Amino acid sequence: MLKIGILLGSVRPGRNGEAVARWVFDIAKKRTNVEFELVDLQDFHLPILDEPIPASAGKYSQPHTRVWADKIRSFDAYVFVTGEYNHGIPGGLKNAIDFIYAEWNNKAAGFVSYGSAGGVRAVEQLRLVLAELQVATVRAQVYLSLSTDFENFRTFAPAASKEASLNTMLDQVVAWGEALKPLRKTA
Repeated sequence: MLKIGILLGSVRPGRNGEAVARWVFDIAKKRTNVEFELVDLQDFHLPILDEPIPASAGKYSQPHTRVWADKIRSFDAYVFVTGEYNHGIPGGLKNAIDFIYAEWNNKAAGFVSYGSAGGVRAVEQLRLVLAELQVATVRAQVYLSLSTDFENFRTFAPAASKEASLNTMLDQVVAWGEALKPLRKTA
C-alpha cells in the first residue's frame, strides 16, 4: 500500500498550518487504498543545517539527521502543507528539506498552501527545490487565503469548494506515487 506523508512545514509559534494539516489529514485518511501520516517538522527539532558533508553523499553524521532521513525514506509520496513567509518558503521547511537527499528521490508531491496570496509563491519555490531532489510535483494544488479561508486571519474555516480541490490533488499524488514505484525499486 502506498504511504504518503503529510508534512506540516511551519515551526512558528501560533502557526495557522497545524489546523490546515489536520484538515488535510482528516480528509485524506478517508481513503482506504492509501496510508497517510501527519508529520510535524516541529517534532524533529532540526537545528540550522549542521551536516559537514553535502546531503547528496548520504553520509549523515548527526543523530537528528538520521531520524529525519528514516522518516522521509518511509514514504512513497508527500503532501506539503506550507505557509508563505515574505513571498517564500518557511525557513524551517527549507532547512529540513536540505538535510537529506536520496530519501526524497523518485517520489511525488502535492501542495496545500496558505497566505495572503494563497501561498502560491511558496509553492512555486518548493517546486524548484523539489525538482533538484528528483521529486515529481503534481499540477493540482490547494491554495488557501488568509482573508477568505480563515476567520480573522486565525481560525481556519475553508470554503466548501476547497475539499474538492484537495481530493483532486490527492488523486494526482496517489497516481504519480504509484507510477514512480519502479524507479524507487531500482534506486
